[in-house]
Amino acid sequence: MSYFKDKTLMITGGTGSFGNAVLKRFLETDIKEIRIFSRDEKKQDDMRKLYNSEKLKFYIGDVRNPDSLTSVMRGVDYIFHAAALKQVPSCEFFPMEAVRTNIEGTNNVLNAAINAGVKKIVCLSTDKAAYPINAMGMSKAMMEKVIHAKAREVKDTGTVICCTRYGNVMCSRGSVIPLFIDQIKAGKPITITNPNMTRFLMNLDEAVDLVTFAFEHANPGDLFIQKADASTIQTLADAVKKLFGDTPTHIIGTRHGEKLYETLMTKEERLRSEDLGNYFRIAADERDLNYDKYFVQGNVQTESDEAYTSNNTTLLDVDGTVEKLLTTDYVRNELL
Repeated sequence: MSYFKDKTLMITGGTGSFGNAVLKRFLETDIKEIRIFSRDEKKQDDMRKLYNSEKLKFYIGDVRNPDSLTSVMRGVDYIFHAAALKQVPSCEFFPMEAVRTNIEGTNNVLNAAINAGVKKIVCLSTDKAAYPINAMGMSKAMMEKVIHAKAREVKDTGTVICCTRYGNVMCSRGSVIPLFIDQIKAGKPITITNPNMTRFLMNLDEAVDLVTFAFEHANPGDLFIQKADASTIQTLADAVKKLFGDTPTHIIGTRHGEKLYETLMTKEERLRSEDLGNYFRIAADERDLNYDKYFVQGNVQTESDEAYTSNNTTLLDVDGTVEKLLTTDYVRNELL
């Protein structure tokens, strides 16, 4: 029997690329209802017309406003929490907006879900939360701390709260791939910040797979990470040019808050991770503040030899990156 049979699923930030991918996966299943919660009434109206489904319900609201979450939570069984400020440079200039949405907004969602008796909540985080150097990553790192604290509070109540962390989703909002394609079609040079920069590559279906896997296997406070290939930005640009036509490359320099490579799992997390095949599980630290109860004699290892990064995972060449790009609907449609 499906986990979602006759259940109601709510997606915060559901008008984004992740929400649309979830709808394509679940709308024709035996799920009872999917509630889309977001601030954007225009995108909601577009989705309403596109999918034209009785199972789909729309709620306008903001995760920053606890009152707008109260009514939408009634009768909800499960939540995918995707609402966030994700643009790194924007968060650098407006860090308090990232705090209000990514940290306070998540706290509001979790409080409303707990009060409504929601059974399971999967929150979406980012590789930028591991060893963060920018405001977006820092706000997401704090979001993860809120998630773990709330999961610990309610672990015996029947509500399970967990988290997923993944890298760049190709062709989603903020991805450079649509920009590269538009630049080539306009006859302009591709603009690259740093050709040696590496980034994880995954498609939207893999993002939904990760969230679904976490949903099915999570214990309270678990963090799930998908194993992913990566490429340099130069390789990615060359792959896009191989598909859409050659054009010059213009290097514009690193933007605010950008890292040379991304980390999906820190050294500290890797030490206590569980390998689940295509995924890693990092269980929550179940200790309380009475540390004398956990006294251990001798040397205690606190970190592994290396983190899991976009530099030490499998780095794709141009042909491998082309193959990866072709797994996305966006690229295939742009080639038509």
